Amino acid sequence: MEKITALYLRISLASGKQTTDSQLLEVERYCQMRGWTNCEVYTDKVSGGKASRPALDRMVKEMRSGKVERVVAYKLDRIGRSLTHLCLLVDEMSNLGVPLICTSQGIDTTGNNPASKLQLDVLKAVCEFERNLIKDRVNAGLNAARARGVRLGRPATLHKHRDEVLALRGQGMKLREISRELNLPISSVCKITKLQNN
Repeated sequence: MEKITALYLRISLASGKQTTDSQLLEVERYCQMRGWTNCEVYTDKVSGGKASRPALDRMVKEMRSGKVERVVAYKLDRIGRSLTHLCLLVDEMSNLGVPLICTSQGIDTTGNNPASKLQLDVLKAVCEFERNLIKDRVNAGLNAARARGVRLGRPATLHKHRDEVLALRGQGMKLREISRELNLPISSVCKITKLQNN
């Protein structure tokens, strides 16, 4: 499979008459200068805050299949305004060995030179920091909910089937038979009978 250079362009629908022409001109000029001729353009007209975008989703799918050799965008915020989403993309691109180049910002994670390694390390550090912030916020929210007495997790539903399970057990049915009869997981039937025996 011949690999391509993916040119990612994005404008927001809210931006009125804005077009991707200037972005395209810049990234095409850059690719021409680097000698990258096999290019494919991926264009989205949607907010950068949206994680799912048709052209971006297609580009990521083709990155995963090994079709994309590198991604070139005008600016980092064209790829995504949400730091969380941007971090996920940068991580995935790094894991797939697909460099990210932002032509107007001097970002180029190609190769093993010290400058590109530093840029990638900085992007990854920012991503790691963002992930830790999210984790801390989630844990703080869970702790606050527990302190208020909120029961977390899936609500228990065993009590709904308790009487039926015990009635069938009283008739001499085995646990697996009860499970099939009531279309319940065998583990639920076991729990109900154990609770009754305690």
